[in-house]
Amino acid sequence: MDERLALLRASFDGVPIIKKDDYCYFIHPLTDGIPRVDADLLRSVADLIIERVDWSKVDLILGIEAMGLPLVSTICLMQSLPMVVARKRSYGLEGEIEVEQQTGYSHGKMYLNDLSKGDNILIIDDVLSTGGTLDAILSGVEKTGAQVSEVIVVVEKGEKMQTIASKHSVHISSLVKVEIDGNCINIL
Repeated sequence: MDERLALLRASFDGVPIIKKDDYCYFIHPLTDGIPRVDADLLRSVADLIIERVDWSKVDLILGIEAMGLPLVSTICLMQSLPMVVARKRSYGLEGEIEVEQQTGYSHGKMYLNDLSKGDNILIIDDVLSTGGTLDAILSGVEKTGAQVSEVIVVVEKGEKMQTIASKHSVHISSLVKVEIDGNCINIL
């Protein structure tokens, strides 16, 4: 097994699991910023993502606030490409797109700015669980006329990835797939 992928898989050993209402939530450096994000782990994950992308089809990287940002910033620098951020706050700028997101533990609005028809976008996010955030972001991007070349998430939890991919006719992949079994995380 690739040692970078082994490092990512090992980073799930002993991570805390909490419940928010009926939703089981794991606490991990790349999805929550705690415990501390190890530079080798971040670099390994960025390298794994970079190797999976057909960069000839990407001219803009979109990150999703909040924990998608360390990854997107790292990859933006490594690939010398611009990035934009799907934010949880409106700036009221011309062309801003508002989307409603519903996750397993929250509901709110997100805002997309500086996306244009003809942009070829790579979306990177930390985790796909219920699919609510990604579904909303993809719907917003479609409204701008931009094209999503692909979506990469670090952690896939649950069974929503293929549903979202089919709904939006986009390729979505993950680096690892996990399930929560009581107080344990199983890597599938």
